[in-house]
Amino acid sequence: MKFCPRCGSSNIEWILPQIWSKWECKDCGYIGSLIIEDSTLAEEIRKNYLKKREEKDKEKQ
Repeated sequence: MKFCPRCGSSNIEWILPQIWSKWECKDCGYIGSLIIEDSTLAEEIRKNYLKKREEKDKEKQ
């Protein structure tokens, strides 16, 4: 399984199948060639991403 390096989501797809080296995350908008295949690392990234996002939401209120 493949994961986003920014948010840890598995909701990641090729931008265009013909350009298989570019990925897009449907959750955070990441676009790039680097992806994560380690689910343990992805879980850690996801926790940190959601925590930071929650903190930003609290600051806006």
